[in-house]
Amino acid sequence: MLDIVLIGLNHKTAPIELRECLAFSKDETAAALETFKDYPAINEAILFSTCNRIEILMTAEDKSHAIVDAKNFLSTVKQVPPEKFEENIYIHHGDEAVRHIFRVASSLDSMVLGEPQILGQIKAAYYTATMKKTSGVILNRLLHRTFFVAKRIRTETGIGDHAVSISYAAIELGRKIFGTLEDKKVLLIGAGEMAELAVEHLIRNKAADIFVANRTFERAVEIANRFKGKAIRFEEITNCLQLVDIIISSTGSPDFIIKREHLKGVMRSRRNRPLFFIDIAVPRDIDPEINRLANSYVYDIDDLKGVIEENIEDRNKEAIRAERIVDEAVIHFRQWYESLDVIPTIIDLRKKMENIAESEIKKTLHSLNHLSDDDCRAIYKMTNAFIKKVLHNPTFFLKSNGCHGNKSLYLDITRKLFKLDD
Repeated sequence: MLDIVLIGLNHKTAPIELRECLAFSKDETAAALETFKDYPAINEAILFSTCNRIEILMTAEDKSHAIVDAKNFLSTVKQVPPEKFEENIYIHHGDEAVRHIFRVASSLDSMVLGEPQILGQIKAAYYTATMKKTSGVILNRLLHRTFFVAKRIRTETGIGDHAVSISYAAIELGRKIFGTLEDKKVLLIGAGEMAELAVEHLIRNKAADIFVANRTFERAVEIANRFKGKAIRFEEITNCLQLVDIIISSTGSPDFIIKREHLKGVMRSRRNRPLFFIDIAVPRDIDPEINRLANSYVYDIDDLKGVIEENIEDRNKEAIRAERIVDEAVIHFRQWYESLDVIPTIIDLRKKMENIAESEIKKTLHSLNHLSDDDCRAIYKMTNAFIKKVLHNPTFFLKSNGCHGNKSLYLDITRKLFKLDD
C-alpha cells in the first residue's frame, strides 16, 4: 500500500530569506515535476510554492526513501545545501499529511487565518501536476476532497468574514505612516493577486493616481484600465518614484526591482516626503537596505505579521468549527484510502463466483436444448442477481469499519477461504 507523505517549510518554520531561496515560479514548478519522474521512490507528486510555503505532496511505497529524494530534489534544483534547510523542514504522513493539506487549503494554516488566495494557488498547482501527469489515483482523490472541504468550511463557517488579509494589513500600515491615504499616489509593480487587492483597498481609502508597471506592457495597460490608472514601462519606475507615495510590488523577479542606489537622487527631489514600500513578492522585489534611508519605509510579507491582529479573534472562534470539519473529512478519506486494499479482493471474489456460475450454467444449458434464447438470457440475469445478493454483505463488511482494525486479517481469510490466489 502506498504511503501519503508531505514534506515542506512555511512562514512558521522558515524566515523569508530561506523561503525565497527555495521558491518556485510557475514555469519552474512545471519543470520540477518533470524531474520528479526521475525519482523511482516517488510514485505521485504535487509541488506547492507560494509566498509563505514550499511543500511537496507525494505517494510512495518507501516513505523514508521518498523523503530523502524530496530533500535532495530541493537541494539540487535550488542549489541550496540540505543542512541550510534541514531544521526548517516538517514531515507529515498518513492522516497527518491529509489533515495538513485540508487545513492549508482551508486557510487554517495561513499567516492570515481565512484568507482566500491559498485555495486558488493549490488548484493551480494541482492543475500543473495533472498536466504533467505526476498526480495519480490517490492524489487526484485527495485534492478533489481538499477542494470540497475548503468550500464547505468557507460556506458553513465565518472564517472568511471581516477584512483581514495580507493586503488589508499592508494598507493599515500605510494609514499609520501617512495618517490618511486620501490623495496618495500609488505605483503598482507586477500583477500579483495580493498586490491588486491592496490597490483595491487603497482606492476604497480614496487614494489618488494609480501608476502600473509590468514587464509585459500590454498587461500593465490592462491593469491600469481596470483601476483607471496609467501604465508605465519598467524603465520608467525610477522616475515615477519621484511622483508617488506608495509602491506595491509583486513580481516573479529573482532580483531586486528597486535598489537603495535608485533612491539617492529621488529622496532629494521629493524633499524627503515619506515613501512607503509594500513588498508582497517572494523572492523580495524591494531592497531592504532602503529602510536605512530617511523617510523610506519598506515592509515585506514577514513584517505584516504584527498588523493582522484586528478581527482575528472572531476568525479564531470560527476556526474551531472548521477544525471539526477537517477532522471529519480526514476520517472519511481514510476509509476510502483503506478500501483501496479491499477492492482487488472484492473484484477477485466476484470473478471467482462469476466463473463458477458461468461454468455451471453452460453445463445446465447444454442438457436443456429446448430453452429459447430469451429463457437463457433470463437464467443469466437471475444468476447475476443471485451473485450480487450473495456478495452484498461480505462486500459491505470488508469495505466498512466492521473489520475493527483487522482488515488485513479478514482479507487474508477471504482469499484463503475462496482460494483466490490459486
